[in-house]
Amino acid sequence: MSTAELIADDPVWLVLVKVVGVFAFLVLMTLFMIVWERKVVGRMQQRPGPNRNGPGGWLQSLADGIKLAFKEEVRPVLADKWVYFIAPVIACVPAFTAFSVIPIGGQVSIFGEQTALQLVDLPVGVLVVLACSSIGVYGIVLGGWSSGSPYPLLGALRSAAQVISYEIAMGLSIIAVVMNSRSLSTADIVDAQTSGWFFYLLPVSFVIYVISMVGETNRAPFDLPEAESELVGGFHTEYSSFKFALFFLAEYINMVTVSALATTLFLGGWRFPFVDDDHFLNNGWLGLVWFVLKTLAFLFLFIWLRGTLPRLRYDQFMQLGWKVLVPIALVWFVAVAFARYVRTEIEAGTLGAPTVLAVFGAVLAAALLVAFLLPDNRERVDPDAVPVTGGGFPVPPLDLAVPKPPPRRQVRVAELPDGSPAGSNGSAAKEPAAATTAKKEASDGDA
Repeated sequence: MSTAELIADDPVWLVLVKVVGVFAFLVLMTLFMIVWERKVVGRMQQRPGPNRNGPGGWLQSLADGIKLAFKEEVRPVLADKWVYFIAPVIACVPAFTAFSVIPIGGQVSIFGEQTALQLVDLPVGVLVVLACSSIGVYGIVLGGWSSGSPYPLLGALRSAAQVISYEIAMGLSIIAVVMNSRSLSTADIVDAQTSGWFFYLLPVSFVIYVISMVGETNRAPFDLPEAESELVGGFHTEYSSFKFALFFLAEYINMVTVSALATTLFLGGWRFPFVDDDHFLNNGWLGLVWFVLKTLAFLFLFIWLRGTLPRLRYDQFMQLGWKVLVPIALVWFVAVAFARYVRTEIEAGTLGAPTVLAVFGAVLAAALLVAFLLPDNRERVDPDAVPVTGGGFPVPPLDLAVPKPPPRRQVRVAELPDGSPAGSNGSAAKEPAAATTAKKEASDGDA
């Protein structure tokens, strides 16, 4: 029985148990990730992490959550009331929904009912995750726009451009996985990796996806929508209390979701490596353990990048997405499609010499076309160009000579009433007006 058929027979009470289980799993992973990130980054920077609340400081995120829930809520005067209220909800709900199609384990028995550790298995499960990530950015955009402040608006616009740019590269990297597994169902993709994981069968897709998922979740070094050094706090600058906690929760749940999807697409999902499906390591609830460990490996990568890499400039970030990742993903997609075509022809025994020559000629023509279309990289020296520094600011020329000051203008001298110039030897010219006034004030008042 397939996973979809097994899940279709779930009773209503079991579906509710799975929904509560997925919700509790994501909330607990968020609480764990907040403390784990602070501890790991603290260890990397040789400083103590949270160590006060709970044993070893592991209840710090719970204390932070309680504090945020009971803080006073402040709403800006210029904020749009209803949009300002619903934006965190729009950002948070799709984050929970996207995890519903992720298979986190194999077939198990829950209160005597045989089922799979997956809430729902859709024929287009991968597209559901991509759609939820696209809808989640609406919460960020609306939150920044409804705040009535310029810095949140700039952060919202950055986020929209960022998600669009890196979602294209992520989608192109997933196409190769879909072609190899011949299905958009997440359960079928996991089943297709029984003979080999896709992270080494499709290495370019794996690298592009990992880079894109960091940009998709607005995490360092791609945390430009909430760049504290530029935008105060980004799109959630004007949010506080529980609404800010919802944005915070959505960010960490998105991290868990994209990490779980990376595990599903490239690391064999919940399966233990190098063993068959009938092995005891792949039976029962052990699949959940392997799935969580693989997901934690990707989550550690998020923390590692935050603790080691500086934030990119926005132009560098967009250049990486549009000029590097998207072209490489397109070329890789064509290469994978061509390789699958050749493999199919070889298996069918219909790959003859004319076909080989035609394919070789097409590849050679494409290579020559790309070579002729590439711009000339030789640097053209402009003799009239102004030299600039590494930061792009103009610098003075090396042979700079300070010009001589212009000659002073000869001001005409005013003439006094008696006809003599102000600079002559007359008594009025010799004694300034201030001195004359002082003498008058020092006298006894006689005229």
